[in-house]
Amino acid sequence: MHVNGAKAVDEAFLRKEQTMEQDTAGLFDEPADYYPPSPPPTSQVYTLQSGKTITLHLVGHSPLEAHHLWNGSRIISKYFETHVSEVQGRTVLELGAGAGLPSIVCAILGAEKVVVTDYPDPDLVVNMKKNILGCELIPAVDGDAEGSPIVADGYVWGADPTHLLAHLEPVKRDRFDVLILADLLFRHSEHGNMISTIEATLSRKKTSTAFVCFTSYRPWLQHKDLAFFDIARERGFVVEKILEEKMDKAMFENDPGDEDVRKTVTGFTLRWPDEKCI
Repeated sequence: MHVNGAKAVDEAFLRKEQTMEQDTAGLFDEPADYYPPSPPPTSQVYTLQSGKTITLHLVGHSPLEAHHLWNGSRIISKYFETHVSEVQGRTVLELGAGAGLPSIVCAILGAEKVVVTDYPDPDLVVNMKKNILGCELIPAVDGDAEGSPIVADGYVWGADPTHLLAHLEPVKRDRFDVLILADLLFRHSEHGNMISTIEATLSRKKTSTAFVCFTSYRPWLQHKDLAFFDIARERGFVVEKILEEKMDKAMFENDPGDEDVRKTVTGFTLRWPDEKCI
């Protein structure tokens, strides 16, 4: 084909292509309301035994389930209120905290230092900080907000906890006296990482304790929830059941499975055996 003829064909093809693009413009674009909007953030109120209240802000939606205030966090918080010596004057680390209720309660009860953590998603960490700053019941050191006994940080289970342990430097500690895991056991694939974090951060003292409080929200998988404690025992921890409480109703009322199981909150402790204590 003559060069000028080929050029003419190319130009004609280009004009046709541009016309087709104009005709189909927006055909494959998703409409503005194609995806349902994320639900707005919500808040819930927890009432202390003193009658005072804590308002907790929850993110609007989270694939990590942080938009719920789980029963496990409520029950372990209530437990600490009746067992103040478990946290008073001690250092506390909470994993997968969501809104951070147990950590906030520990700070109110006089914990020396509390580090509340969840996955390092900006929305989650900012929300934990918002709940801390919004709670007037948390004591400040010499009236200085910067001296608050509680701090929020991001953390992935099983990762290097150096940045978490660094929060203990002002109180001259190298590990935590208390760990809190509230309603995390449904993450079956993460059991090993959770226990690795306990190993790396729990102080090697006879009184050091990891509190694990949970509900089997999927009763047919309860055996997988409980497998967490088998791994803990294999890693050398002493496991003890400390509480069981049945809620008035299941958290997710329309879910399938045995309702009594879905209403029951159970608490266990993990402690170091004598031979591993320093």
